[in-house]
Amino acid sequence: MTVDIDKTTGPADTPPAGPEAIKAIPVRHYGRYVSAVVALALLGGIVYAFSQGKINWGTIPDYFFDDRILSGVGKTLLLTVLAMAIGIVGGILLAVMRLSKNPVTSSIAWFYIWFFRGTPVLVQLIVWFNLGLVFEYINLGPFYKDEWSDFMTPFLTALLGLGLNEAAYMAEICRAGLLSVDEGQTEASHALGMSHAKTLRRIVVPQAMRVIVPPTGNEVINMLKTTSLVSVVQYPELLRAAQDIGQTSGAPAEMLFLAAAWYLLLTSVFSIGQYYLERYYAKGSTRQLPPTPWQKVKANMLSLGRPKGGMA
Repeated sequence: MTVDIDKTTGPADTPPAGPEAIKAIPVRHYGRYVSAVVALALLGGIVYAFSQGKINWGTIPDYFFDDRILSGVGKTLLLTVLAMAIGIVGGILLAVMRLSKNPVTSSIAWFYIWFFRGTPVLVQLIVWFNLGLVFEYINLGPFYKDEWSDFMTPFLTALLGLGLNEAAYMAEICRAGLLSVDEGQTEASHALGMSHAKTLRRIVVPQAMRVIVPPTGNEVINMLKTTSLVSVVQYPELLRAAQDIGQTSGAPAEMLFLAAAWYLLLTSVFSIGQYYLERYYAKGSTRQLPPTPWQKVKANMLSLGRPKGGMA
């Protein structure tokens, strides 16, 4: 006996239902909103307090591009570049001496770093300016001979005081960068017949730059601000120019704010340069370089121009 099964009466031939779509609910960071409101409130309070103070803010734009201020800015930049050049060259030399197996050279480098890092740069500037109390004349034989007070000008005092002090800090930065390179690189170079100097120049230093560049950029920015200390030795850099204008115009506080604005502007420009320099030397350590600020802005503008659900 056979039984006919009516296939039409069975369940419908429909594919099994898939899993329900998960509805993602973004996490709400209420703490961020609260902290943002508190930060904006504090900023608004500070701005209001300064706006109500007895400060003539209209004086600042009147002198912002004054010839004396611009001359001070130029002298500040010149002093920053030259002092950093002395610091970098001296730092590399001291770092190599510190890592030398010769106990005499390593001890000399250690003593130099210990002395200049252990005394304030302001004290060093004043000592350089008053060394005429110890050395009445400077005598370099047939090349140069003069009184110390005429030889040690405010510019030379500022340059030596800042540059020699910076060399001590750059020595430690360079030493850390050189030590970050694996010793196998040096051993392989020596096995190929390369001299120690050639190994440093072609193998070790290029790899160490990735470690040396970021703190060096910070030192450049710090040097730019440290130049304000040379006003004590009568060198007419930015702060000194602002103080002189403040005394003659009767607006000393306003001129200090003007100098602070110029320092902020210059350090911002230096920070941008540091960012791109670090990005350049990071090519060998990261597979994909992070996007630049301009690339981020460009990507956001392109994403806003695309229609929803498709590509532009």
